[in-house]
Amino acid sequence: MTEDSLDKTGGRASALPLGAATPLLEMRAVTKRFGGVAALRNVDFSITEGEIHGLVGENGAGKSTMMKIIAGVHADFEGEMFVGGKPVHFRSAREALDAGIGMVHQELSVVPDLTVAENVFLGHQPVMAGGIVDWRKMNRTARTQIASLGLDIDPTTRMGALPVGLQQLVELSRVLFSGARIIILDEPTSALSPPEVERLFGVLRQLREQGRSLIFISHFLDDVLEISDRVTVFRNGERVATTAAAGLTKDEVISQMIGRGSAEMTMGEETELSGDDSRTVVMEVRNLSDGKGLADVSLAMRKGEIHGVYGFMGCGQIELSRALFGKGNLRNGEMILEGKPVKFRSTASARRAGIAYVPENRGMMLFRTEPVFKNVSISILERIAKIMLRPNAERRITMAHVEDLQIRPPDTDIDLGNLSGGNQQKVALAKWLTHLPKALILVEPTRGMDVGAKEDVIRIVKSLRDKGVAILVLSTEPETILTLADRVTVMKKGRVAREFATGHLEKADLLSAA
Repeated sequence: MTEDSLDKTGGRASALPLGAATPLLEMRAVTKRFGGVAALRNVDFSITEGEIHGLVGENGAGKSTMMKIIAGVHADFEGEMFVGGKPVHFRSAREALDAGIGMVHQELSVVPDLTVAENVFLGHQPVMAGGIVDWRKMNRTARTQIASLGLDIDPTTRMGALPVGLQQLVELSRVLFSGARIIILDEPTSALSPPEVERLFGVLRQLREQGRSLIFISHFLDDVLEISDRVTVFRNGERVATTAAAGLTKDEVISQMIGRGSAEMTMGEETELSGDDSRTVVMEVRNLSDGKGLADVSLAMRKGEIHGVYGFMGCGQIELSRALFGKGNLRNGEMILEGKPVKFRSTASARRAGIAYVPENRGMMLFRTEPVFKNVSISILERIAKIMLRPNAERRITMAHVEDLQIRPPDTDIDLGNLSGGNQQKVALAKWLTHLPKALILVEPTRGMDVGAKEDVIRIVKSLRDKGVAILVLSTEPETILTLADRVTVMKKGRVAREFATGHLEKADLLSAA
C-alpha cells in the first residue's frame, strides 16, 4: 500500500493509512518559516495508536523542524495540529509533555554522575514531609519502571557506568514515566551496536503492543524498514510519500529521498572518482579503535589527493578526525606519518608534525573577538616572531590570504565575529596556507554556507590538493563528498562500511552504503 503526497487527480492525498480510525496525532497543511525561508511547506502527517512510524529524509529535509513543532519547541507555525481528535497548539515543550508527547533526543540528556534512579526521576523526585527526597521509594519505583522494559538494572548504579545503549533505554524509561503516549525517537540507533539495536527494537515492539505510538527518526534505512509500520519521506521541506513499510525496499526509499530522475537533481549528485594508489601515502591509520565510536578503522591519505569520509551523524567521523589530531584516547591500532609510526600525545604534537585540523565547530579554533590577522597568524607566530610580536608582518601575510581567498570584507583588523560563516571558514583555512601542512583534516567544511561561499571553499580546498597536500574531508553531506573527493570511505556505526576509489559514484550509492 502506497500513499503518495499527491493523488492521481493532483489533489492532496491523506497521510493516514486507508481505513484507519481517528489518528492519535495529526498535522494538516503545516508550514514553518524562518525569516523568508520555508523549512516546511504544507505538510500533512499522522500517527495512530499503537504504531511505529518511521520518518526519513536528507539533512535539511524538514524532519527536525516537524518534530520540534510536535514537541512544542517551535510554537510559531501555520496549519493545524490535533491530538486525540482535538485541536492543539503547544507553546512550550512542557505543554506538549502535559499532552502526552515526549522526545528522546540523539544527544542524550542524562546526567552521568547521578544514579539511574535519579535520572529516571530527574526534576520529579518523590519527597517526604519537610521536602526530603524519599530515596527508598525513588529507587523502588525506578526499578519497577525499568523492569517494565525488560531490563534488570540496579537503580543505584551511576548512570555514566552504563553503556550508551542502556543509558538510552533509561532515558526512554524517563519519558514513559512522564506519561507520554506519543514518543519521538531521534536517531536512536546511531551509537548502538547490533545487539543493543535488537534490545531497543524489542522494547519498542513491546511499547507498541501496549498501545504507545512511536515516531522513529533515522538515517539508517535498514533500521527504519525493520521496525516501522509506516514510513514517511521528507524532501526539501515537503512530505513526498507515506508508505506501508511491508514490502518497501531501501532503494525505493532512497529514490523518494533524493528525487532521482526529477527536475530537482542538482550538482553534487554524482562524480567520477580518480583515486590513484600510486600516489605517496602521507598519513595512514590501521585498525584504529577507541572502545567507543571507532572500531577497527583503516584508511590512507595520499599526497595531492582528497579522501572523503562519508557517513550519517554518529558514524564515528568526529572521533576519527580528533584521533588523527591527537585529541582521542585510542585503545588499539597505529598511525603512520610518512612511513614512520607516530603517537600524538596532544594537538600541539600533531601540529608540529605537520597535521592541520579544521573542526566541525569553527568556534573551537577561532577567536571571534579578535581581528582577522591574529586568527590567521597564530599558527605561524613562532616562525615570524621568535622574540617579539610583529603585527605589521602578521597583517601583510594575512592580507595576501584575504585577497587570494576573497575574504569579505577585505579588512585584516575587523573582528572575526563580524564576518559571515563562510568567510570565517576561509579564515580557518588561511591559517594553514602560509606554511602548507603535510596533511589537512577538514570536518564539515561547507556546512551552513550559501552557494557562493561553498564554491569559494571548494576552490580553496582543491587548490591545496593541487599543491600536494593530503586532505581528509569528513562530512554527513553527500553533496560535499561528491563535489570534493577523489576517493571515498563510507563509515557506519564506527566502522568502515565500504570504500570507493575509482569509477562512477552517485549519491544513492553513498546513502545505500551508509
